[in-house]
Amino acid sequence: MKRIIVAVTGATGSVYALHLLQRLCQMEEVFVHLVVSPWGERVMLEETGKTVREWLSGLPNDNLFLYEHADLGAPIASGSYPIDAMVVIPCTMGSLGAIACGLSANLIERCASVTLKEKRPLILVARETPLSSLHLQNMLTLSNVGAMILPPVPTFYCHPKTVDDIVDSTVDRVLDSLRLADTKIKRWK
Repeated sequence: MKRIIVAVTGATGSVYALHLLQRLCQMEEVFVHLVVSPWGERVMLEETGKTVREWLSGLPNDNLFLYEHADLGAPIASGSYPIDAMVVIPCTMGSLGAIACGLSANLIERCASVTLKEKRPLILVARETPLSSLHLQNMLTLSNVGAMILPPVPTFYCHPKTVDDIVDSTVDRVLDSLRLADTKIKRWK
């Protein structure tokens, strides 16, 4: 079973996280460790009209556990806990900057720091535009230590018809980066 940490921060685009969670929770071979920042919860409520717990109640969540953002004593905060990868989706520039500096003020930052030190895959779905030189420098710093920067850039060769199609094109890339096979992924033909 693959163990994936999914972290949701306060950038716009909580729908990316929700689509990823829906897909991951349908995979029997995946267990999701979920952490949502307070601002992530706030943005999700603003964008969808639902709380995190309301969204989770609609998912097959036998293979999902929600942690408190401030719980630095959570098992996933330790490098000895077996985690296969981490995805921050969406990732604010503030969270990205904190991760680039090695901060561990909350569970998302701590898990990202541990993921990097253990040389595990860290995928950051960075959500901001335009990007400043500081944002780009932080992204380069993280890329140089092994993180993958995966901005939500839609693919149009699949001829998306809905917003969900556009969102799923990014989620497909995240799943590919996690090396998780999903028959729903639309590919170039």
